[in-house]
Amino acid sequence: MSEPEAPAEAGPTGPIRVLLTGAGGQVGSAVRQRTPAGATLVALDSRMLDVTDENAVRAAVAEARPNVILNAAAYTAVDQAESEPERAFSVNRDGPANLAAAALANGARLIHLSTDFVFDGAQGAPYGPDAPCRPINVYGASKRAGEEAVQALGGDSALVVRTSWVYAARGHNFVLTMLRLLRERPEVRVVTDQIGSPTWAASLANALWAVTRRADLSGIHHWADAGVASWFDLAVAIQEEGVALGLLSGCVPIHAVSTGDVPRPARRPSFSVLDTSHTTRALGMAPAHWRVNLRRMLREVHAA
Repeated sequence: MSEPEAPAEAGPTGPIRVLLTGAGGQVGSAVRQRTPAGATLVALDSRMLDVTDENAVRAAVAEARPNVILNAAAYTAVDQAESEPERAFSVNRDGPANLAAAALANGARLIHLSTDFVFDGAQGAPYGPDAPCRPINVYGASKRAGEEAVQALGGDSALVVRTSWVYAARGHNFVLTMLRLLRERPEVRVVTDQIGSPTWAASLANALWAVTRRADLSGIHHWADAGVASWFDLAVAIQEEGVALGLLSGCVPIHAVSTGDVPRPARRPSFSVLDTSHTTRALGMAPAHWRVNLRRMLREVHAA
Protein backbone atom coordinates (compact mmCIF):
# COMPACT_ATOMS: atom_id res chain seq x y z
CA MET A 1 0.00 0.00 0.00
CA SER A 2 1.38 3.38 -0.97
CA GLU A 3 1.88 6.07 1.66
CA PRO A 4 -0.66 8.95 1.62
CA GLU A 5 0.55 12.06 -0.11
CA ALA A 6 1.62 14.71 2.40
CA PRO A 7 -0.67 17.73 2.63
CA ALA A 8 0.65 21.09 1.47
CA GLU A 9 2.38 23.15 4.13
CA ALA A 10 0.04 25.76 5.56
CA GLY A 11 1.53 28.88 7.07
CA PRO A 12 -0.24 31.85 8.69
CA THR A 13 -1.15 33.28 5.28
CA GLY A 14 -0.28 30.42 2.92
CA PRO A 15 -2.65 27.92 1.32
CA ILE A 16 -4.59 25.71 3.68
CA ARG A 17 -6.81 22.73 3.00
CA VAL A 18 -9.49 21.95 5.58
CA LEU A 19 -11.71 18.88 5.84
CA LEU A 20 -14.94 19.79 7.64
CA THR A 21 -17.15 17.09 9.14
CA GLY A 22 -20.70 17.81 10.25
CA ALA A 23 -20.96 20.34 7.44
CA GLY A 24 -24.77 20.21 7.42
CA GLY A 25 -25.22 21.42 11.00
CA GLN A 26 -25.56 25.02 12.15
CA VAL A 27 -21.86 25.38 13.01
CA GLY A 28 -20.76 23.51 9.89
CA SER A 29 -22.97 25.72 7.72
CA ALA A 30 -21.50 28.87 9.30
CA VAL A 31 -17.97 27.57 8.72
CA ARG A 32 -18.77 26.91 5.06
CA GLN A 33 -20.29 30.37 4.58
CA ARG A 34 -17.19 32.04 6.03
CA THR A 35 -14.47 30.18 4.18
CA PRO A 36 -11.69 32.75 3.74
CA ALA A 37 -9.83 33.48 0.55
CA GLY A 38 -6.85 31.20 0.13
CA ALA A 39 -8.49 28.29 1.93
CA THR A 40 -9.79 25.13 0.28
CA LEU A 41 -12.67 23.52 2.14
CA VAL A 42 -13.77 19.92 1.69
CA ALA A 43 -17.16 19.90 3.43
CA LEU A 44 -18.80 16.57 4.32
CA ASP A 45 -22.16 16.29 6.05
CA SER A 46 -23.42 13.21 7.90
CA ARG A 47 -24.85 11.70 4.70
CA MET A 48 -21.47 11.98 3.01
CA LEU A 49 -19.38 10.77 5.95
CA ASP A 50 -20.43 8.80 9.00
CA VAL A 51 -17.68 9.59 11.50
CA THR A 52 -18.46 6.39 13.44
CA ASP A 53 -17.32 4.33 10.42
CA GLU A 54 -13.57 3.95 10.91
CA ASN A 55 -12.86 2.75 7.38
CA ALA A 56 -14.92 5.52 5.80
CA VAL A 57 -13.14 8.15 7.89
CA ARG A 58 -9.73 6.77 6.97
CA ALA A 59 -10.61 6.82 3.26
CA ALA A 60 -12.13 10.31 3.35
CA VAL A 61 -9.11 11.83 5.06
CA ALA A 62 -6.65 10.08 2.75
CA GLU A 63 -8.57 11.36 -0.28
CA ALA A 64 -8.97 14.94 0.99
CA ARG A 65 -5.31 15.31 2.09
CA PRO A 66 -6.13 18.15 4.50
CA ASN A 67 -3.77 20.23 6.59
CA VAL A 68 -6.55 20.51 9.16
CA ILE A 69 -9.58 18.40 10.04
CA LEU A 70 -12.33 20.44 11.69
CA ASN A 71 -14.81 18.18 13.45
CA ALA A 72 -18.25 19.74 13.85
CA ALA A 73 -20.05 16.40 13.69
CA ALA A 74 -21.89 15.62 16.91
CA TYR A 75 -24.89 14.00 18.54
CA THR A 76 -26.55 17.00 20.20
CA ALA A 77 -30.00 15.73 21.29
CA VAL A 78 -29.37 16.27 25.02
CA ASP A 79 -32.59 14.73 26.34
CA GLN A 80 -32.72 11.91 23.79
CA ALA A 81 -29.17 10.89 24.71
CA GLU A 82 -30.46 9.71 28.09
CA SER A 83 -32.40 6.92 26.37
CA GLU A 84 -29.82 6.09 23.68
CA PRO A 85 -26.39 6.49 25.28
CA GLU A 86 -24.77 4.01 22.90
CA ARG A 87 -25.56 6.23 19.93
CA ALA A 88 -24.39 9.38 21.75
CA PHE A 89 -21.06 7.78 22.67
CA SER A 90 -20.65 6.30 19.19
CA VAL A 91 -20.87 9.73 17.55
CA ASN A 92 -19.32 11.90 20.27
CA ARG A 93 -16.51 9.60 21.44
CA ASP A 94 -15.80 7.03 18.73
CA GLY A 95 -16.23 9.50 15.86
CA PRO A 96 -13.57 11.92 17.17
CA ALA A 97 -11.30 8.95 17.93
CA ASN A 98 -11.58 7.80 14.31
CA LEU A 99 -10.79 11.30 13.07
CA ALA A 100 -7.84 11.66 15.42
CA ALA A 101 -6.35 8.37 14.24
CA ALA A 102 -6.83 9.34 10.58
CA ALA A 103 -5.34 12.77 11.20
CA LEU A 104 -2.26 11.20 12.78
CA ALA A 105 -1.87 8.74 9.90
CA ASN A 106 -2.11 11.52 7.29
CA GLY A 107 -0.07 14.26 8.94
CA ALA A 108 -3.10 16.47 9.55
CA ARG A 109 -4.09 18.50 12.60
CA LEU A 110 -7.44 17.87 14.27
CA ILE A 111 -9.61 20.65 15.71
CA HIS A 112 -12.51 19.16 17.65
CA LEU A 113 -15.59 21.07 18.77
CA SER A 114 -16.91 20.41 22.27
CA THR A 115 -19.32 21.85 24.82
CA ASP A 116 -19.84 23.61 28.15
CA PHE A 117 -21.90 20.59 29.22
CA VAL A 118 -18.71 18.78 30.26
CA PHE A 119 -19.10 20.80 33.50
CA ASP A 120 -21.59 20.25 36.31
CA GLY A 121 -22.36 23.94 36.91
CA ALA A 122 -21.56 23.83 40.63
CA GLN A 123 -18.51 26.11 40.46
CA GLY A 124 -20.55 29.32 40.21
CA ALA A 125 -17.77 31.14 38.32
CA PRO A 126 -16.58 30.94 34.70
CA TYR A 127 -14.86 27.68 33.86
CA GLY A 128 -11.30 27.83 32.56
CA PRO A 129 -9.98 25.26 30.08
CA ASP A 130 -8.23 23.37 32.89
CA ALA A 131 -11.22 23.23 35.25
CA PRO A 132 -12.21 19.70 36.36
CA CYS A 133 -14.87 18.13 34.15
CA ARG A 134 -17.88 16.59 35.86
CA PRO A 135 -20.66 16.05 33.30
CA ILE A 136 -24.11 15.42 34.76
CA ASN A 137 -25.85 13.97 31.70
CA VAL A 138 -25.12 11.42 28.98
CA TYR A 139 -24.54 14.06 26.33
CA GLY A 140 -21.90 15.83 28.44
CA ALA A 141 -20.24 12.54 29.36
CA SER A 142 -20.07 11.49 25.70
CA LYS A 143 -18.56 14.83 24.69
CA ARG A 144 -15.97 14.61 27.47
CA ALA A 145 -15.08 11.10 26.30
CA GLY A 146 -14.56 12.55 22.83
CA GLU A 147 -12.22 15.20 24.19
CA GLU A 148 -10.19 12.54 25.98
CA ALA A 149 -9.98 10.39 22.86
CA VAL A 150 -8.78 13.31 20.76
CA GLN A 151 -6.12 14.27 23.28
CA ALA A 152 -4.95 10.69 23.74
CA LEU A 153 -4.63 9.98 20.02
CA GLY A 154 -3.84 13.44 18.66
CA GLY A 155 -1.07 14.33 21.04
CA ASP A 156 0.38 17.82 21.15
CA SER A 157 -1.11 18.93 17.83
CA ALA A 158 -4.76 18.22 18.69
CA LEU A 159 -7.00 21.12 19.70
CA VAL A 160 -10.36 21.03 21.47
CA VAL A 161 -12.57 24.12 21.25
CA ARG A 162 -15.44 24.23 23.74
CA THR A 163 -18.39 26.53 23.17
CA SER A 164 -21.86 27.11 24.62
CA TRP A 165 -25.54 27.70 23.79
CA VAL A 166 -25.02 27.85 20.02
CA TYR A 167 -27.75 29.21 17.75
CA ALA A 168 -28.05 30.22 14.10
CA ALA A 169 -30.60 31.41 11.55
CA ARG A 170 -31.17 27.80 10.51
CA GLY A 171 -31.33 24.43 12.21
CA HIS A 172 -32.78 23.50 15.59
CA ASN A 173 -31.93 25.90 18.41
CA PHE A 174 -33.47 27.86 21.27
CA VAL A 175 -33.72 31.16 19.38
CA LEU A 176 -35.72 29.77 16.46
CA THR A 177 -37.87 27.69 18.79
CA MET A 178 -38.62 30.70 20.96
CA LEU A 179 -39.56 32.81 17.92
CA ARG A 180 -42.08 30.16 16.95
CA LEU A 181 -43.53 29.84 20.45
CA LEU A 182 -43.84 33.62 20.83
CA ARG A 183 -45.89 33.66 17.63
CA GLU A 184 -48.07 30.69 18.49
CA ARG A 185 -48.78 30.91 22.22
CA PRO A 186 -50.51 33.46 24.44
CA GLU A 187 -47.69 33.11 27.00
CA VAL A 188 -44.47 31.13 27.51
CA ARG A 189 -42.56 29.79 30.51
CA VAL A 190 -38.75 29.83 30.49
CA VAL A 191 -36.24 28.73 33.12
CA THR A 192 -34.29 31.44 34.88
CA ASP A 193 -31.87 29.36 37.00
CA GLN A 194 -29.60 28.10 34.21
CA ILE A 195 -26.87 30.58 33.27
CA GLY A 196 -24.57 30.51 30.24
CA SER A 197 -23.31 32.49 27.26
CA PRO A 198 -25.44 32.41 24.09
CA THR A 199 -23.13 32.08 21.08
CA TRP A 200 -23.92 32.88 17.46
CA ALA A 201 -22.64 30.16 15.12
CA ALA A 202 -21.09 32.83 12.87
CA SER A 203 -18.99 34.12 15.78
CA LEU A 204 -17.78 30.59 16.50
CA ALA A 205 -17.05 29.97 12.81
CA ASN A 206 -14.85 33.07 12.61
CA ALA A 207 -12.92 31.89 15.65
CA LEU A 208 -12.50 28.40 14.21
CA TRP A 209 -11.09 29.76 10.97
CA ALA A 210 -8.64 31.86 12.99
CA VAL A 211 -7.62 28.76 14.92
CA THR A 212 -6.90 26.81 11.73
CA ARG A 213 -4.08 29.28 11.01
CA ARG A 214 -2.53 28.83 14.44
CA ALA A 215 -0.57 25.59 14.37
CA ASP A 216 1.01 26.61 17.68
CA LEU A 217 -2.30 26.28 19.54
CA SER A 218 -3.12 22.95 21.15
CA GLY A 219 -4.87 21.57 24.19
CA ILE A 220 -8.27 22.97 25.19
CA HIS A 221 -9.61 26.42 24.33
CA HIS A 222 -12.92 28.13 25.05
CA TRP A 223 -14.94 30.38 22.74
CA ALA A 224 -18.33 31.94 23.45
CA ASP A 225 -19.91 35.33 22.88
CA ALA A 226 -19.33 37.93 25.60
CA GLY A 227 -21.70 38.34 28.52
CA VAL A 228 -23.94 35.92 30.36
CA ALA A 229 -27.67 35.24 30.43
CA SER A 230 -30.29 32.89 31.72
CA TRP A 231 -32.60 31.20 29.24
CA PHE A 232 -35.25 33.62 30.51
CA ASP A 233 -32.99 36.61 29.75
CA LEU A 234 -32.39 35.27 26.27
CA ALA A 235 -36.11 34.74 25.65
CA VAL A 236 -36.91 38.31 26.71
CA ALA A 237 -34.19 39.63 24.38
CA ILE A 238 -35.51 37.52 21.50
CA GLN A 239 -38.96 39.00 21.95
CA GLU A 240 -37.68 42.58 22.19
CA GLU A 241 -35.45 42.26 19.15
CA GLY A 242 -38.06 40.27 17.24
CA VAL A 243 -40.72 42.92 17.75
CA ALA A 244 -38.29 45.69 16.76
CA LEU A 245 -37.46 43.88 13.51
CA GLY A 246 -41.05 42.95 12.69
CA LEU A 247 -40.45 39.24 13.17
CA LEU A 248 -43.07 39.28 15.93
CA SER A 249 -46.31 41.25 15.80
CA GLY A 250 -46.36 41.98 19.53
CA CYS A 251 -45.36 40.91 23.01
CA VAL A 252 -46.75 38.05 25.09
CA PRO A 253 -46.02 37.37 28.78
CA ILE A 254 -42.78 35.45 29.42
CA HIS A 255 -42.86 33.82 32.85
CA ALA A 256 -39.65 33.00 34.71
CA VAL A 257 -39.74 29.51 36.20
CA SER A 258 -37.24 27.23 37.92
CA THR A 259 -35.70 24.13 36.39
CA GLY A 260 -37.78 22.02 38.76
CA ASP A 261 -40.97 23.45 37.26
CA VAL A 262 -40.16 21.99 33.83
CA PRO A 263 -38.55 18.58 34.43
CA ARG A 264 -36.68 17.06 31.51
CA PRO A 265 -34.92 13.70 31.03
CA ALA A 266 -31.40 15.20 31.17
CA ARG A 267 -30.08 17.38 33.97
CA ARG A 268 -28.52 20.68 32.91
CA PRO A 269 -25.67 22.56 34.59
CA SER A 270 -27.00 25.57 36.46
CA PHE A 271 -23.96 27.70 35.55
CA SER A 272 -21.82 26.81 32.52
CA VAL A 273 -20.18 30.12 31.59
CA LEU A 274 -16.80 29.57 29.91
CA ASP A 275 -13.72 31.67 30.63
CA THR A 276 -12.56 32.60 27.13
CA SER A 277 -9.74 34.98 28.11
CA HIS A 278 -6.91 32.60 27.20
CA THR A 279 -8.29 32.07 23.70
CA THR A 280 -9.12 35.71 23.00
CA ARG A 281 -5.57 36.71 23.99
CA ALA A 282 -4.04 33.96 21.87
CA LEU A 283 -6.09 34.88 18.79
CA GLY A 284 -5.99 38.65 19.30
CA MET A 285 -9.73 38.79 18.71
CA ALA A 286 -12.70 39.14 21.01
CA PRO A 287 -16.35 38.18 20.47
CA ALA A 288 -19.16 40.69 20.50
CA HIS A 289 -21.67 40.70 23.35
CA TRP A 290 -24.34 38.03 22.91
CA ARG A 291 -27.08 40.63 22.59
CA VAL A 292 -25.29 42.28 19.65
CA ASN A 293 -24.86 38.97 17.88
CA LEU A 294 -28.45 37.97 18.60
CA ARG A 295 -29.57 41.12 16.80
CA ARG A 296 -27.31 40.28 13.85
CA MET A 297 -28.69 36.78 13.63
CA LEU A 298 -32.31 37.96 13.78
CA ARG A 299 -31.59 40.45 11.01
CA GLU A 300 -30.41 37.48 8.97
CA VAL A 301 -33.70 35.70 9.71
CA HIS A 302 -35.64 38.84 8.74
CA ALA A 303 -33.77 39.13 5.43
CA ALA A 304 -34.36 35.50 4.49
